[in-house]
Amino acid sequence: MVRERPGWLAPTTLTFNVAGLLVSAYLTYEHLTDNATLACSIGGVVDCAKVTSSAWSTFMGVPVAPLGLVFFAVSLVLCLPAVWRRGEGWLDPVRLAWLTIGLGMALYLVWAELYRIHAICLWCTGVHVLTFLLWITVLFGQILSGPAHDRARPGVRAGR
Repeated sequence: MVRERPGWLAPTTLTFNVAGLLVSAYLTYEHLTDNATLACSIGGVVDCAKVTSSAWSTFMGVPVAPLGLVFFAVSLVLCLPAVWRRGEGWLDPVRLAWLTIGLGMALYLVWAELYRIHAICLWCTGVHVLTFLLWITVLFGQILSGPAHDRARPGVRAGR
């Protein structure tokens, strides 16, 4: 059985994931090069270098930037158009759970920026916003998905 998805769901989540992957790749590159070319380090409240080099830029000893790269890579796979078309019932809760973990991490990092580091990284904010947009898009996309139907017999709905 395959659920009918809103037409906007797959391309929207694909776009958000690619954008998140690109920003995370940039932040990972900057992490590996000790912020050699980091854009947006203007000082004051907006200071990407202060954020990305702080003690809060690691989570349990692992740098946050590569974790973001892994997060968006897995999310990209879970949100590929072909995966959205699959009928396995376990994919929807796994996809939403994965994005909820990412959203929780984003909220933790926003808290750290505001209350521990006292600076904001615009690149990190982009990742946080993309994570939220992905989560809300998947949540509503799954809610708005039509009932499951038999792929072999178009027009026949489950339970009839």
